[in-house]
Amino acid sequence: MDSWNDIENHTETDRMVDDMLDVAVVGAGFGGICTAKRLLDEGITNFLLFDRASEVGGTWQANTYPGAQCDIPAALYSFSFAQKSDWSRLYPLQPELLAYLREVCKNFGIEPHLRLGHEILDMRWDETGRHWTLATSEGTWRARVVVGAFGPFSEPSTPNFAGLEDFEGTVLHSARWDHTQDWSGTRIGVIGTGASGVQIIPQAVRAGRSLTVFQRTPTWIFPHPDRPIPSALQTLFARIPATQRALRRTVDLLLESMVYGLVFRPALLKGMEAIAKAQLRRQIPDPELRAKLTPDYMFGCKRPTFSNAYFPAMADAKTDVITEPIRRIVPTGVETADGTVHELDVLVLATGFTVSGHPFFSRVHDAGGRSLAESWEPTPLCYLGTAAAGFPNLFQILGPNAATYTSMVVVIEAQVDYIISALREMQAHGLTSLEVRGDAVERFVDEIDTTLSRSVWNVGGCASYYIDATGRNIAWFPGFFRQFRARTRRIHLPDFVLGAGGDVAEDTSADSYDSAETEEASRP
Repeated sequence: MDSWNDIENHTETDRMVDDMLDVAVVGAGFGGICTAKRLLDEGITNFLLFDRASEVGGTWQANTYPGAQCDIPAALYSFSFAQKSDWSRLYPLQPELLAYLREVCKNFGIEPHLRLGHEILDMRWDETGRHWTLATSEGTWRARVVVGAFGPFSEPSTPNFAGLEDFEGTVLHSARWDHTQDWSGTRIGVIGTGASGVQIIPQAVRAGRSLTVFQRTPTWIFPHPDRPIPSALQTLFARIPATQRALRRTVDLLLESMVYGLVFRPALLKGMEAIAKAQLRRQIPDPELRAKLTPDYMFGCKRPTFSNAYFPAMADAKTDVITEPIRRIVPTGVETADGTVHELDVLVLATGFTVSGHPFFSRVHDAGGRSLAESWEPTPLCYLGTAAAGFPNLFQILGPNAATYTSMVVVIEAQVDYIISALREMQAHGLTSLEVRGDAVERFVDEIDTTLSRSVWNVGGCASYYIDATGRNIAWFPGFFRQFRARTRRIHLPDFVLGAGGDVAEDTSADSYDSAETEEASRP
């Protein structure tokens, strides 16, 4: 693929500027790394990956708390083009996942394209030049296309408790763990019992003198099938890669088997609740504590998790489980609504990430200065979790309603293939811009909202980050991954407004654009 600098329709100004990137990728986690690999496959080398962190890895360079572990088997939570035969465990811990991503960057020639320690401060679309201007903490670049690969789990969520800044002990956040702090022999408090809390709490009870867990909502916990992968099996995977591909496919099918119940018939999920309740009864003999730890919502409404150590940690003699709401943080600990002050030396915020209202959306502006966050008020409307109306040449990875009930890595690969198909069309037809049509976004959103209205995420009786303040489910694609994959295999140009050569595309080009309407047509 020739450089886009050779496309006849680009302006003379563009040709003369040496800081013009073909593609800027924001984020160096799974999404950014996958995008970089596929760009190189296409022969596109004039691109950079920007990340504010000093290390690649995305979520896996941020989440370094004790016990951090993937909750999807590695056979599926890895790139199809970079299968690793010697995973040490079925569910890898954070250090092994981070090492894997480093190795992928090295093996596929991605390292020279990395710009780590470069935080995006502002992004603006230039309608005349048909490019994005990216102001970073280390300088300014321009790019014809931007891929937002920062993901939904990149901005730590810190609870807004009164008095938090006055706490005299140590505050640790699950997404910003300070490894210089020693919590051994201390009085530890943990706020949050979601995915990170479930992994941190068993570590905390082993390390601390006492543990106080502040639980707002219990979590469905399932027996964890994790185990070391024997060397004989690693050898088999290395010598006969088809065996590992078969395992990958099996895991995928097992996860996909849940979709019908989750989306269409939540009542079918009662069997999953029975499995979780059986483990709860087995590991928590105290009926009072068991009642505290029993969810009152349907399985699947909130993210379930796996652990064999969580319930024993909650039942440990050193652990106190508090379900009273937190009133405020005081210098010596946490005061709950009943007036009790729980004395602590270390306070752990296992509160995860900000999913809706991501700060990055406020830094992205259209040609008129309107931010993506403003455009998405009161709720984000996104086409295939990838494109937003009014923001040309901007593609997202794992945007709103992109999640399917399988590994996020396979979703990422599908979205990256979709973006690559868009770049191919842009080059083939001399296009300088692609902007999803507003009516296409509305049709997609209406379709998924109708289907999601009966899903367990919407009717399961819980409050979760899947549902925004308007009551919309902004997380899930309501179907099987193969359905999502079919829709993202190739860009559907009639759903986009097309621009060529800095001017409006001609009607005579309509046939080559798959009958797509161009910018001569009125915008929706």
